[in-house]
Amino acid sequence: MITRKRSATGACVLLAALTAGLVPPSAAFADETTATAPKVNLVLDVSGSMRERDIDGGSRMAAAKQAFNEVLDATPEDVQLGIRTLGADYPGDDQKTGCRDTAQLYPVGPLDRTEAKAAVATLAPTGWTPIGPALLKAADDLDGGTGSKRIVLISDGEDTCAPLDPCEVAREIAAKGIGLTIDTLGLVPNTKMRQQLSCIAEATGGTYTSVEHTDELTDKVNQLVDRAADPVVTPVATEGADRCAEAPALESGLYTDRAEFGQQRWYRVDVLPGRELRASVSVAADRDVNPGYGVLLRAVTAQGREIVRGEAAGNGRTDVISTGLRYPKRAADDDADEPAAEAVCLQVTHSFSAASGVQTTPGLPLELTVDVVDGPGEADDVASFGLGRGWWLLAVLVLTGFVAGLLWGWLSRWRLAVWRTN
Repeated sequence: MITRKRSATGACVLLAALTAGLVPPSAAFADETTATAPKVNLVLDVSGSMRERDIDGGSRMAAAKQAFNEVLDATPEDVQLGIRTLGADYPGDDQKTGCRDTAQLYPVGPLDRTEAKAAVATLAPTGWTPIGPALLKAADDLDGGTGSKRIVLISDGEDTCAPLDPCEVAREIAAKGIGLTIDTLGLVPNTKMRQQLSCIAEATGGTYTSVEHTDELTDKVNQLVDRAADPVVTPVATEGADRCAEAPALESGLYTDRAEFGQQRWYRVDVLPGRELRASVSVAADRDVNPGYGVLLRAVTAQGREIVRGEAAGNGRTDVISTGLRYPKRAADDDADEPAAEAVCLQVTHSFSAASGVQTTPGLPLELTVDVVDGPGEADDVASFGLGRGWWLLAVLVLTGFVAGLLWGWLSRWRLAVWRTN
């Protein structure tokens, strides 16, 4: 009997060892990939106000559904995506019950597009707007893993479940240090909603955008989902100067600053011969501003001569305005000594103006991207005869027109001669 028990024990040990050996390495690799996969949780307001028909002739809910379907089709394969709702299930008047109305419509994980679209199709505008409770639950949905985590909140109104302030909830989430970013989108925004959604986004380093059209909503959500799959880049805080001579020296990277109303900010970048400077700037209105504004980005020499500029204007329909520029510096001669870098000063100016009664300090958030890359090649990228790569097409068109003119003239004279003869 003892011999049989020992034999059975040995067989079990042998079977366990064989089983462990048969586990494919790909399973362990899949687990590791899943742990580092970027995660996005789309949080959609399904409160009763989403019935309003003021987006492209349809309801806000219809616009959100259409945008979600297009986003689901475009979601990258390596992004784990989920959908959470708020105000989708309780139609009653009891605030305590209505402020618990948040549910995970589709769990965060590998995306089954058909299943997710079917879940979105069932939504109908129903109840309250518990933004704070929904954000807390959405953060829990993203728990675990080391990849980037992002919540995209889409709402058409401010929270109706005070005293749980959504702004405080966002700060609490940021304080956990889990690297979670909350981006907010406001449908047909008003001042109070704009302030609340801006505060939520700012607390976690996210962005706020107001949208009034379906295509704008689709494009912005797609952009945010794609951004989750990109490597995380932490902006470097910097402080621009009031003059070029005192400007901080920047290298390639992403920088943040604050620009007060009517203030110029200066930065300096050293560009070697044969290199190209690419710079872009975005200025965001994180408070109520007057419609009609612009942003100007100039590259100038240390002596003050303008090299190139980029500018953009807005009419009050967007809260972020961006522009950029490129400056290729000609390569040095081959027989020259060690080439010296040129100090290029970047000047950022915006024409936002604060609405009546709005606090003007601190300045508006500014994001500056600087990239110094290899300059354009001599043959492919440099313009030819001032026409770039299209000069040959113009030459073909000129030659074709010339030949066609000769043929038409000869044909006309022949017809005229035949007519006279007859």
